[in-house]
Amino acid sequence: MPGGQWTADDMPDQSGRIAVVTGANSGLGLWTSRGLVRAGARVLMACRDLQKGEAAARTIRAEKPAGQVAVERLDLGDLASVRAFAERTPPRVDLLINNAGVMAAPRRLTTDGFESQFGTNHLGHFALTGLLLGRLLAASEPRVVTVSSALHRAGTINFDDLQGERSYNRWKAYGQSKLANLMFCFELQRRAVEASTTLESMAAHPGYAATNLQFAGPARFYERALGALGNRVFAQSAEMGALPTLYAATFPGLPGGTFVGPDGRNEQRGYPRVLSAAGKAYDEDAWRRLWQVSEELTGVHYEFGVPAAA
Repeated sequence: MPGGQWTADDMPDQSGRIAVVTGANSGLGLWTSRGLVRAGARVLMACRDLQKGEAAARTIRAEKPAGQVAVERLDLGDLASVRAFAERTPPRVDLLINNAGVMAAPRRLTTDGFESQFGTNHLGHFALTGLLLGRLLAASEPRVVTVSSALHRAGTINFDDLQGERSYNRWKAYGQSKLANLMFCFELQRRAVEASTTLESMAAHPGYAATNLQFAGPARFYERALGALGNRVFAQSAEMGALPTLYAATFPGLPGGTFVGPDGRNEQRGYPRVLSAAGKAYDEDAWRRLWQVSEELTGVHYEFGVPAAA
């Protein structure tokens, strides 16, 4: 794989491609959307807060007045919202960026009764991708990029207590959700190949990037203060943190199932490069079991042989 310091300026022309980016109103999602619009893609920014989403879209339009960008409401913690969003999506989607997420939140439930981190970070994106599958298969070279985290290495899929009902640790729950993101990526790729489709499933992680994610979960004052200090002193910018996602989304000839992250020490910062995930992320039996459970919980079943009308 080519080395060097790849940046958003190295992206190939994305004109004619339609991209959906979740959690697009700030941080990594906003920089991902900006990069794709600058490269010529038509971007649908999927945001839980429409007001914040429209404000973010205005910043992109101010930078590139001719850029094609729209905003739609999507709450990944509400499967009814996921289904409604999917119905409003164009009949062809070339690129889906599963970026939105919550981190280290106290135990709370989604609208459908799922633990919020597993429900939002994994189940919401699992349902969204499945509901958009026909639209993705209507594209000639569709890609799905699911954003994980280096903290997947600390995660374990606790099939006996996925929702943290017996025991809950918010960091363990976050690690579980990010490991689930990777397992979903790899199993989606396996199924896409098995079905002889052109869909490619990729994963990426941003390293330690300065975003609002550090403040979305921790409620204690000292934790928020430490998060702010870490963002200022140790973190790389959200612009840099978005590069692995953009690389996974647009680099030509990248094999399906590729995992991209920063090239710096401990994968915390730097330019994008291809990585290996933790060994447990490659447990194919766990992929299949997680997929089955996810279908049962969300009610979304993937139909690879039914593309949407282009």
